[in-house]
Amino acid sequence: MDRRILIVDDEPSIRKVLSAHLRKAGYDVQAAEDGAAGIAAMQEDLFHAVVTDLKMPVVDGLELLTWATENQPGLPVILITAHGTVDTAVEAIKRGAFDYITKPFDKDELHAVIAKAIATEARNARRLTGDAGQAIIGRTPAMRELAQLIAKVAPSPTTVLITGESGTGKELVARELHEKSERREGPFIQINCGAIPENLFESELFGYEKGAFTGAVASKPGRFELANGGTLFLDEVGELPRDMQVKILRALQERSIDRVGGLRPIEVDVRVIAATNVDLQKAVFDGDFREDLYYRLNVVPVHLPPLRERVDDIPLLVEHFLRKFNGRLNKQVARVAPDALAALLEHAWPGNIRELENLMERSVLLSDGDTIGLKDLPGLRGGGADPVADDLEELGLKEYVRVHTTKLERARIRRVLEVVDGNVTRAAQRLGISRKSLQTKMKDYGLRDE
Repeated sequence: MDRRILIVDDEPSIRKVLSAHLRKAGYDVQAAEDGAAGIAAMQEDLFHAVVTDLKMPVVDGLELLTWATENQPGLPVILITAHGTVDTAVEAIKRGAFDYITKPFDKDELHAVIAKAIATEARNARRLTGDAGQAIIGRTPAMRELAQLIAKVAPSPTTVLITGESGTGKELVARELHEKSERREGPFIQINCGAIPENLFESELFGYEKGAFTGAVASKPGRFELANGGTLFLDEVGELPRDMQVKILRALQERSIDRVGGLRPIEVDVRVIAATNVDLQKAVFDGDFREDLYYRLNVVPVHLPPLRERVDDIPLLVEHFLRKFNGRLNKQVARVAPDALAALLEHAWPGNIRELENLMERSVLLSDGDTIGLKDLPGLRGGGADPVADDLEELGLKEYVRVHTTKLERARIRRVLEVVDGNVTRAAQRLGISRKSLQTKMKDYGLRDE
């Protein structure tokens, strides 16, 4: 199975029904009878989403949520709640829960929320929070400039547009802007625009009233309302459907929203931070993104350089990940051998920091000693099968990096498509990009007919 779900509920019947529904949908499911058992399961195994009851004896859903946000940031936690405790569930979302469903739950709603959570988790780079409160790791000029810009911009309510390739840490910067702002005590609400089915965008962003559509058994606030007094992070904003762009522009301009089925506007006080890995200016030129919304979002542009342009930061990141995964995996890897570090410095890093983090986690986990050697780094120079041919010696550095990265990306996409039997949706989830982005890359690389 590709995606593992943990279900935590003290009612055996709920665990049984939820497990059956999700297994039928193709998920690998594990169940725990209470919050303590759920935390123990998360310490022993890796999950892509957690579905937990809110009210449980000893360790309840909120305590489990707190543990997950502190120890496994980026892991989506979905709460199950009765109608009488919806306010508590809404407050939990402001504290980091991904979403909630109400009892008796609707099967279609359950699957939709799980699908969103899985898609979001697949895209999320884990936060790179370092020691002593250090949040952004890097000493290169580009990273020093980034830190200075964040310090200037964070205290203001100004809208920020963060750009950069996938895996460069855009969510990290968005959280840093929030935590250094006057809204730090308010909620930080994230929504991944590339992970939401088009027909659910409006209700997800603006909420809905009871009876607004089939399955709307109770009123539910949208992400704009949940972010009131805090920050709303629109990740992958370039994936917004055209009709939703108009409604978001109106919400930003008028500082109010309309729930689906609602009869009156609701005022919201929200700072918006958007992020994208696509060229929005080109999208505007091509007619895929509204020009007025682009300028409304791009008040302060913040660009994150790819890892290949900040190679001098790699040793710092490697040290950070060694500490992080030694603690998480109960290992004692003390160092990276010189030849292994040289290979890390020479690699093109098409997946950026996310790729480096995943590689370090795997290397620490599988290491038998206290040193990571070149043999422990599969895919790097001399460390295992490299999909890129070693025939590029005559190229200049920039062209070498471009060709190297392109070949790696094409090889990776082709391999994933083979694994999922050509299913573009599943391939996009595995690669951590939107279906639309994958289709564009497939076209560029001539993979449509393969």
